[in-house]
Amino acid sequence: MGRIRLIILTTTSLGILSALLVWDPLTGGGDDRLRKADVLMIDGGATGPESFAFDVGGGGPYTGVSDGRILRWGGRGVGWVEYATPYGYLREECEGSCNSEKEHVCGRPLGLRFNERTGDLYIADAYLGLLVVGHGGGTASPLVGEAGGVALRFTNSVEVDQETGVVYFTDSSRRFQRRNFISSIITGDGTGRLLKYDPKTGQTSVLLDGLAFPNGLSLTKDGSSLLISETTTCRVLKYSLSGDPPAAPEVFAGLPGFPDNIKRSQRGGYWVAIHMKRGKLLKFLLSMMPWTWVVFERFPNMFLRLQWFYSMLGRWRGHALALRLGEDGEVLEVLGGGGGGRLRVLSEVDERNGTLWIGSVMVPFVGVYKL
Repeated sequence: MGRIRLIILTTTSLGILSALLVWDPLTGGGDDRLRKADVLMIDGGATGPESFAFDVGGGGPYTGVSDGRILRWGGRGVGWVEYATPYGYLREECEGSCNSEKEHVCGRPLGLRFNERTGDLYIADAYLGLLVVGHGGGTASPLVGEAGGVALRFTNSVEVDQETGVVYFTDSSRRFQRRNFISSIITGDGTGRLLKYDPKTGQTSVLLDGLAFPNGLSLTKDGSSLLISETTTCRVLKYSLSGDPPAAPEVFAGLPGFPDNIKRSQRGGYWVAIHMKRGKLLKFLLSMMPWTWVVFERFPNMFLRLQWFYSMLGRWRGHALALRLGEDGEVLEVLGGGGGGRLRVLSEVDERNGTLWIGSVMVPFVGVYKL
């Protein structure tokens, strides 16, 4: 009976906390301009356009969705068309799927980035690792499945140095897969890594280890450093690529919520998509790390229920927020979506020619906002 009571109490407590975390209003700055964003629906059942890439000619955007495919926007007269699928793609089982339990079979593409010289599109697939597909699309081939003798478990974001062709990418956790990302945050998991792949040598190296949910990546304007969204700690880190050995990363900016992807703005600075707010309740929960780890180790299925509960609340009550940071981490611009707009939980904001392309892992459409 004691075990049953503990399960019920813990599940209820975590559920209530999750609800309050999502419902807490954002404080300080922002407006409701994103409520006016247009939406481009993704037909066929797939959902969750998480990240974007544009080819060297400005075509796109390209985005990965829940059924494992990469889609390309062909304009309003064409809509979304298939550009690539992962190797061994099971079309009958996967196409149109939004079932997270199939992600390890179908693949789940997250970060995307082109090498503008070769036309190769690099894909950070949460389950399949780092993939690449050549100019024109087709079947994406595997490049990296492990680094430092450790298998990739949650490949997340990717960045390409257009001068050298070097590819940087994040492995968000050694313990948790994408479909359990809330568990990574609540338990304070610090097993994430920043990785480097050199296409000239085919070698992969570990640049940083022990990160707390490393997520989005962006090279700085001068290419000398990488900016890394560290989701659990609600901050952006700056990691210098020079020096031997390179210095430890420094804090570039503290944020009011959990950052997802970070992208350079054409008007200067960097757009950071805020997945959800970090309120007082979550700070308290994160301070109880030993307790949450004990609960997780004994009752891991409860955290799976919490993931589902959070996803539902995010769709209903999330509050869209995007920040544009300057070269020194200062806030240049804040865009909000209120609580009643269609855009709620953001994954990425990509600025192209006066338009913001807005992605989210939780909705079946892409947001489009004219600046």
